[in-house]
Amino acid sequence: MYVAVKGGEKAIANAHALLAKRGAGEGAERIAFEQMRDQMGVLVARVMNEGSLYDPDLAAKALLQAQGDVLEAITLLRSYRTTLPRFGVTSPLDTAGLPSERRVSATFKDVPGGQQLGATFDYTHRLLADDLTTPEVPEPDVELDEPMPRVTDLLGRSALIEPDHPAEGWEDPDPGDLTREPTTFPMTRSERLQALARGDEGFLLSLGYSTQRGFGNTHPFVGEVRVGEVEVVFDAPEIGHEVPIGRIEVTECQMVNQFVGSAERPPQFTRGYGLAFGRAERKAMSMSLVDRALRKDEFGEREVSPAQDEEFVIAHSDNVQATGFVEHLKLPHYVDFQAELTLIRQLNEEFAARQEGRG
Repeated sequence: MYVAVKGGEKAIANAHALLAKRGAGEGAERIAFEQMRDQMGVLVARVMNEGSLYDPDLAAKALLQAQGDVLEAITLLRSYRTTLPRFGVTSPLDTAGLPSERRVSATFKDVPGGQQLGATFDYTHRLLADDLTTPEVPEPDVELDEPMPRVTDLLGRSALIEPDHPAEGWEDPDPGDLTREPTTFPMTRSERLQALARGDEGFLLSLGYSTQRGFGNTHPFVGEVRVGEVEVVFDAPEIGHEVPIGRIEVTECQMVNQFVGSAERPPQFTRGYGLAFGRAERKAMSMSLVDRALRKDEFGEREVSPAQDEEFVIAHSDNVQATGFVEHLKLPHYVDFQAELTLIRQLNEEFAARQEGRG
């Protein structure tokens, strides 16, 4: 739109050159994308989640190109994603036996497989460190291959938590694809989880926090948070069987929520679920809190808060759309503003005439 202004093209070219100069730094060496990928893993994971593409290298490159602007990097990654060919679909990830680098539960102290702290900020002092040298990590003194059944599965054996799917005659329907199909309400739970997985972490965190402050009918406990690598299996029809194609790091959260029961359902715990690329515990936990809040209709609960409003949550969680809509206000709106200005002047003249008539 600025091209229409005299000298607009030259101004835009100069703006691009200035941006590149600012990004290069003053006399500093360029940061290699490998450094960004390996040392900023949590940030890279966020870009992959909200960019809807698992590729740590590309996410790191997008962050460097965007000069650390997370939303710009997410936009770059989503744009790149649209150019990729689609060969087929993978089978659902089997996270039941997810070998965990980190696995904690807030519901039971002693769980089969044990609590595994892994790499986390949870127990560090929030003090700015002068020395960022890497400490030596001791070798583990316990067996890490012990089975780690899900806490929700342990509760399910005693029927203390809702089943993860109906028992009789139930078939898992193929989920829709929000990246290729228009969003329509009401959504299925699988579609909602897709939208939440690529939703803005800060927005979901605020909504999840609101449910804990009483704006939602939930009383949550972290049944389990796991971080680890899981195998991705590709369904290749031309071969006739599934083919493993690699492993990806994911974070999974199973949130356990109180439910007092109803005329049709016994009192039991209910589920909230979150799954995210990479090390993204805050995102997975927020996602699971909002997922449970949005299941209000399944449990006959009244909608009393924003976190329970499906259209409000889904329509405003996409930060790429939100950024585009807000930032487009910087672009020229000369014609619209002149029209508004003319209208205001006319209304002022009419108002002054009425005041004179009354005087």
